[in-house]
Amino acid sequence: KDVQKEREPHVYLSKEEVKEKIQSYNSSVTDKLKMTLNANGIYTGFIKVQMELCRPITVQSSQSQGRCARSNNETAFYLPDGCVNTLHISSTNTVREVIEALLKKFFVADNPAKFALYKRCHKEDQVYTCKLSDREHPLYLRLVAGPRTEMLSFVLREHETGEVMWEAFSVPELQNFLRILDKEENEQLQILKKRYAAYRDKLEEALGGVWKPG
Repeated sequence: KDVQKEREPHVYLSKEEVKEKIQSYNSSVTDKLKMTLNANGIYTGFIKVQMELCRPITVQSSQSQGRCARSNNETAFYLPDGCVNTLHISSTNTVREVIEALLKKFFVADNPAKFALYKRCHKEDQVYTCKLSDREHPLYLRLVAGPRTEMLSFVLREHETGEVMWEAFSVPELQNFLRILDKEENEQLQILKKRYAAYRDKLEEALGGVWKPG
C-alpha cells in the first residue's frame, strides 16, 4: 500500500553537475531513452507516466474506444488499467505542462485541474507516493533518480475525492458519468440475479431429492 511522503527539497545543480549527471544517466539507460544537454543549459529527455484513473475521461467521440456513454460530440470512457505513456520533455517543463501534454496526447477534453501527477519511490521494501506541485520539474526528478523506474516512477491520477473540483466538470460530463454508473449498476444487478437464480434452482433440486418418496 502506498504511503504519503513529504516532498524532498529541490537542489539546484550547476551546469557542470548537470552535465556529469546526464553522462552518468545515459551510461545506465537500457531503453535508448537518453537525455541531451543543450548549449543553453536546458536538457531534454523522456519520462514514462502510468495512468491510474478511476473515473471516466472525456474525449472527442471520434477518438474513443471501449465502454462509453455518448453525449453530443464527446464521449466518456474508462482508460485501460496500467496504460503507460512516454513523453519527450525538457528540464523547463513543469508538472502542470506535463499533465496538459498527456491529456492532449490522449485527446482528453477534461479540465487539467482535475488531475495530479505523483512520484512513486521504492525504499526499504516500502512504496512511497507523493503528489507533485504544479511548479516542480519532472525531468529534473528523473535525472536525479536515474533511469530505473523502480527507483522513481510517475503516475497520473485524479485528485482525491475530497479535492475534486466539481465545478471544473461540465453538465454533459456529469450526465455521462451518471449514465455509466447506471449502466454498471444494472450490469451488476443482472449478474447477481443470474447467480441467485442458479443457486435457487440447485437448492430446489437438492430439496426435491431429499423429500422424494421411497
